[in-house]
Amino acid sequence: MAERPNVRAFLVPALPSAMIFMEIVIRPDAAAAAGLTVAFIAQVLRINPRPVFGLATGRTVEPVSARLVEMHRREWLDFSRCRTFNLDEYIGLPSDNSNSYRAFMNHHLFAKVNLKPQYTHLPDGMAADPEAECARYERLITQFGGVGLQLLGLGRNGHIGFNEPPCTMSSRTPVQQLSPAKLGKSAPLFPFPERVPDHAITMGIGTILDSPRCLLLATGEEKAEIVARTVAGPLTSAVPASALQTHCDCVIVLDEAAASRLKKNIGSDNLWL
Repeated sequence: MAERPNVRAFLVPALPSAMIFMEIVIRPDAAAAAGLTVAFIAQVLRINPRPVFGLATGRTVEPVSARLVEMHRREWLDFSRCRTFNLDEYIGLPSDNSNSYRAFMNHHLFAKVNLKPQYTHLPDGMAADPEAECARYERLITQFGGVGLQLLGLGRNGHIGFNEPPCTMSSRTPVQQLSPAKLGKSAPLFPFPERVPDHAITMGIGTILDSPRCLLLATGEEKAEIVARTVAGPLTSAVPASALQTHCDCVIVLDEAAASRLKKNIGSDNLWL
């Protein structure tokens, strides 16, 4: 990867007894943080002939998709051999519904690069048996050799994917009931707010941790407290993202605002609250 100017990077001892460290990379602003996240993804695309990406949706990662599209158009960043698995999908929404995550991904990424549609995967929100669909999705990920790089956003309550607190920290792809906060946040995006789906299929925490590398992007002052709890707080089901403390290769990319509750420990390479 090219030299990264104006970057602050630290190792955080997540579980000292196991010598597991989280890498924290801080950029000046949200645009720079998204740009660095794109650089990680682009590097994998260029060196791995058949990468398998785990993808996320949401406002934080929209700039990541936009920059990947721009790199495809300007630099011919090639997506033709990669496979993708999204974290989640609403139950009860067909793929052509404008509020489905399939539609979101088509609009922001899939239809704008040379990804082969048959290699893009999301849970089927219209499956007759959602529990069986969860098991099918797990099997499909395994059939493709697992997710090589998992992109993550971070909810204000610490959720990753749709894994709402408290959650099972070793869960495989489950059906998840959405929290009132999540429903309230999603309601303005739906033409009939009262029809927001209240359940979704999501990769489980255990499924996410299976990926050999996790890449989490969080920006904005409103994420500062949950970033601090994720990185430096206890490992707890009350903060699902804290499970990343147990991962052997986790990179967390932040802007200065999201990192504002973390401080540099003078004389070391560690962060502390």
